[in-house]
Amino acid sequence: MIAPWPVTRVTTTTADGEDSDTAMAVGTTVDHLTETYRAHYRSLLGLAALLLDDTASCEDVVQEAFIRVHSARNRVRDPEKTLAYLRQTVVNLSRSALRRRILGLKLLSKPMPDMASAEEGAYEILERDQLKAAMRTLQRRQREVLVLRYFADMTEAQVAETLGISLGSVKAYGSRGIAALRVAMEATA
Repeated sequence: MIAPWPVTRVTTTTADGEDSDTAMAVGTTVDHLTETYRAHYRSLLGLAALLLDDTASCEDVVQEAFIRVHSARNRVRDPEKTLAYLRQTVVNLSRSALRRRILGLKLLSKPMPDMASAEEGAYEILERDQLKAAMRTLQRRQREVLVLRYFADMTEAQVAETLGISLGSVKAYGSRGIAALRVAMEATA
C-alpha cells in the first residue's frame, strides 16, 4: 500500500545497541506551521473579513483553520505550501459559516403577526355597525364633513374646498357632528 504522504525512514539505536528502523511521516512541523500562522495572521484575517461580515467570526474562522491544519499537518507534503493550506482552510470555513447563517435564517420561525382574537374581531364588527347606524342619524353636511375629515383623512381646508363651504362651516359641522355621534353611540351602548 502506498502512503498518502511521503515517508522517511529513520534509524535509531536502542538501549541494547541494536538499530531500529522506523517510518516517520514527512510534513510541516509544528514550529513551521506556528511561524507561518503568526507571520500571516493579519492576511488570513483579512481574507476571512472579505468573506464574512463581523470580526468575531473572522477571528474564529482563522483560529479554527490553524487548528485544522495543525491536526492534519502530516498531510502537508511540501512545508512551503503550509500558507496555501491555511488560506484554503480559511476560505472553506468561511463558506461553511455563511451556509450555516443562511440556513439558520431560513429555519428561523417567523413570529406570528399580532392578530386580534375572535372576540375582538366580533366587537370591532359590532362597533363598526353601531357607528354606521349612528352616522346615518346625522345631518347630511355633518356626515359629509366627518367622513371626509376622519375616514378620508383630509385636512379641514381640503374638506372645505371639496364641499365648497367655508373653513368655519367645516369646523362647525364637524364639532356638531361629533357631539351628535357621541350621543347616538352612548344611546346604543
